[in-house]
Amino acid sequence: MARFGSAIVCFMLIAYLARPAMSVTYTVGDTGGWALGVDYGTWASDKTLKVGDSLVFNYGSSHSVSEVTASDYNSCSSSNALTTDTSGATTIALKTTGKHYFVCGVPGHCDGGMKLAVTVKGATDTATPSGTTTTPSGATTTNPETPTTSTTTTPTSTNNAVPHPASSAGGSLLSPFGGVFVACFGAMFKLILV
Repeated sequence: MARFGSAIVCFMLIAYLARPAMSVTYTVGDTGGWALGVDYGTWASDKTLKVGDSLVFNYGSSHSVSEVTASDYNSCSSSNALTTDTSGATTIALKTTGKHYFVCGVPGHCDGGMKLAVTVKGATDTATPSGTTTTPSGATTTNPETPTTSTTTTPTSTNNAVPHPASSAGGSLLSPFGGVFVACFGAMFKLILV
């Protein structure tokens, strides 16, 4: 009976390790919410948003949330908004990579700082500061005036790679998931044979 219990624990552990990365819900402006007087550029600067994450805008009845294009973001216009909400609690599911722009559509509020631009990366992308581009020469350029929609990195290769000791000795290394899987598979095999 104890072996059966350990098999269940093994399968639960495998399921936990194999689960997809969890999405993250970010409250825009944290405790400041979606309001005048909050620095959304600073708020977004340390966030790594990925497809599947969500933004939650909490605000009073005198505000709104509009997703807009880059040009409408730069001119603080919400007249051609992609989406608009005035509910006071807006959740935006981030479904696509690239830049996403949000403004308060109440006249004067966007100009007063109620605007947010975020870069959404794919699930396998690594964090790169927005507005940064690495050129083939390896130089890094930043243009704060122009919204960046992609980051280009030219990889370099070398022919002097050193093999890992386990691979040169004919062995192999397992990821933590692989090691747990092998151990659990062995335990299950023993359970079946007994």
